[in-house]
Amino acid sequence: MNIAVLGSGNGGCAVAFDCAAHGHQVSLFDFQQFPDSIKAVQKNGGIHCEGMLEGFQPLVYAGHEIEKTLDGADIIYAVGPAYSTRPFAKACKPHLKKGQIVIVCPSSCGGAIEFKNGAGLDLRDDGIVVAETSTLPYAVRLLEPGKVRIFNKLKGGLLLAAVPAKKTGYVLEQVRDVYPTMSAAKNVLQTSLQNGNPVIHPAITLMNVALIERTKGDFDFYHQGVTPAVGRLVEGVDRERIAIGNKLGVEVIPDPELGVIQGYMTEATYDNGFNTAPGFAGVKAQPSLDYRYFNEDVGYGLVFLQKLGEQVGVETPVISAVITLVSLLMERDYVGEARRTMETLGLSKYSAEELEKLLA
Repeated sequence: MNIAVLGSGNGGCAVAFDCAAHGHQVSLFDFQQFPDSIKAVQKNGGIHCEGMLEGFQPLVYAGHEIEKTLDGADIIYAVGPAYSTRPFAKACKPHLKKGQIVIVCPSSCGGAIEFKNGAGLDLRDDGIVVAETSTLPYAVRLLEPGKVRIFNKLKGGLLLAAVPAKKTGYVLEQVRDVYPTMSAAKNVLQTSLQNGNPVIHPAITLMNVALIERTKGDFDFYHQGVTPAVGRLVEGVDRERIAIGNKLGVEVIPDPELGVIQGYMTEATYDNGFNTAPGFAGVKAQPSLDYRYFNEDVGYGLVFLQKLGEQVGVETPVISAVITLVSLLMERDYVGEARRTMETLGLSKYSAEELEKLLA
């Protein structure tokens, strides 16, 4: 199968390596403003990986030509932070062909809908199938351009949904060899809500701001950055996320329980579960506060959850408090920026019941 991977960061390189390791012909694309990994992969002829997955896998192409990357592709993985989804969609728009599958990995919050909007595709159009995953399939860090370390490849708890959801089973069949534990979500509301990053990253970062600024991230983010009090804040955010899911008729698994299912954690608690999680061993904190744990997971994730809660009648005081504090620290108005909301996705006028029918 021909696979196109958009995004040469840690996640994109992990997806490209894993797909190539399963015998697929893989092409890797990124925009010209992100040249480092592309240059390294071009020089080496492929990607190096260590950790849970090890070795070297050659790629058939690595570069900045989107048309060449997409030509003949059966599956297109758009792998990157939330703010990369629309640029990827706009770049792909002139070159997408009927029958191709696009998987936004991870969704972050309505990623499949964001891609469809950016590519000019109708929400119910299934000629080009667009899907999303609830999270990245790996705990992974980029060691250097073109080289990654995979701490964990998820053993379960990895959800996928297509838009419309009736195509979810078809997409799962196409990716089963690489991701055998991936399972079907009810719809993209479930994949978006099940993304744990906005639950854990902002809360842990907020409670460790002094340590991050003082050490430039020289400590273990999960093993040392989570105490019982930090865990209570994570739990408070998680409870509100679960309540939104209940109102929308989708199950949201509590984050520690999901962590056990995924293979990160051995104990489903909000404090010691993170402290002792083998899948998080060695994962360092971010080097500064100006990082995706605030900019993406608050600016896109928590703001999305807050606005979705307002739309369906679920109060989110803890989420709102985190957004307020982080906005103060970063001297930004994350709510006012409205990077990703139900309104920007074109879904703000629908009730919970109408959303369920629309996305089925």
